[in-house]
Amino acid sequence: MTRRPTWLLMLACLQLGGCATARTLDAAKPGAPVVYAGTRLDWYALQGGCCPIERFGAKAPAYAAVDLPASALLDTLLLPLSLAKALGIGLQVRGGG
Repeated sequence: MTRRPTWLLMLACLQLGGCATARTLDAAKPGAPVVYAGTRLDWYALQGGCCPIERFGAKAPAYAAVDLPASALLDTLLLPLSLAKALGIGLQVRGGG
């Protein structure tokens, strides 16, 4: 057995807890950016932004440079939904519960 799958599994677990996209979606702050919000939060943190909670409604990940590629990928996959939200199109999607 190689060490690569173990390393990838550990990286995936770290990403789930600190993914900027998941944090911004969970925050649902009124007036916060929606389109590419996680990527924008990572970039904001990398540029030394002072107030991510006030701007995005979520705390920036501790390792924004590591999180940036995964957030960009997830934001791209969720782009149709975030564009619909930004344009005010109600999709009436409900979460599990």
